[in-house]
Amino acid sequence: MPYILISTQIRLETGPTMVGDEHSDPEIMNYLGASKTTILGNNFSEYHVSEPPRMVLDKLEKIGYRVVTMTGVGQTLVWCLHKEEE
Repeated sequence: MPYILISTQIRLETGPTMVGDEHSDPEIMNYLGASKTTILGNNFSEYHVSEPPRMVLDKLEKIGYRVVTMTGVGQTLVWCLHKEEE
């Protein structure tokens, strides 16, 4: 899986961080220590970690991911990361 999106709410920049959806690579989610959750009212699951985005970005860099872009959407910060295929 060459792309990953992570996000957090602006007021929660110290965590938690959303690190994947229900189709994310389980090995990467395990490496990040992510828990799969379904928020009441949603018909999909997400992976979250309690760590702030900076720590998640550091961990993903160690396994070869690089930030492609970052943006703010309303009250949400979103990072898109990519890993070159080997």
